[in-house]
Amino acid sequence: MMTETPPAETNLWLIRHPEPEAAASGRCYGSLDLSLSERGIRQAHNIVSALADAPLTAIYSSPRRRCTQAASILGAAKSLPIGILDALRELDFGEFEGRTYDEIEASHPAFYRQWMESPTEVQFPGGESFSQVRARVLQARDDLLIRHRSESIAVFTHGGAIRILIAEALGMPAHNLFRIGQSHSGISRIRYVNNTPIIEQISLSCGLE
Repeated sequence: MMTETPPAETNLWLIRHPEPEAAASGRCYGSLDLSLSERGIRQAHNIVSALADAPLTAIYSSPRRRCTQAASILGAAKSLPIGILDALRELDFGEFEGRTYDEIEASHPAFYRQWMESPTEVQFPGGESFSQVRARVLQARDDLLIRHRSESIAVFTHGGAIRILIAEALGMPAHNLFRIGQSHSGISRIRYVNNTPIIEQISLSCGLE
């Protein structure tokens, strides 16, 4: 008598990095490598508490310090090493990295207007486009689902990457991407049942103290 193979269920915990240092305020910071603020460190410890009962088998992080710092705090609590995945990094704003939004609007008014109206359709000078980021983030997801089939893993990354993964799971068109809220230290979870995504949680904030 043949028995059915139970479906593989893989849980992907998606964690937006906690609050970065004050130098980020009002500026473009995708590839800019900022540390966490003191509040961000406290938020990272709140993440540990929120995931205390999650049966994690692996932790991955974007290479940016604001992610690796938080991932290391969870890793220490869970006795798990941190895997660095470059594909999970934030969008590279190229020539705009580190500049304030007011500066960009003043120097590139036409581009700035297009960016604000259609953020997923612009190519940043010397940087990336949304489609490039989307391609690498989805490839990273596919690789993780193969590598960690039927496991539960945590991924520390950025608001853009998490929005891409949630939007893809929901079949949401790219132009609606920013309808998905993402707070610093927010935790989302997607459960993949034989690679079919089911959204279980979106951006549960660990920022309250």
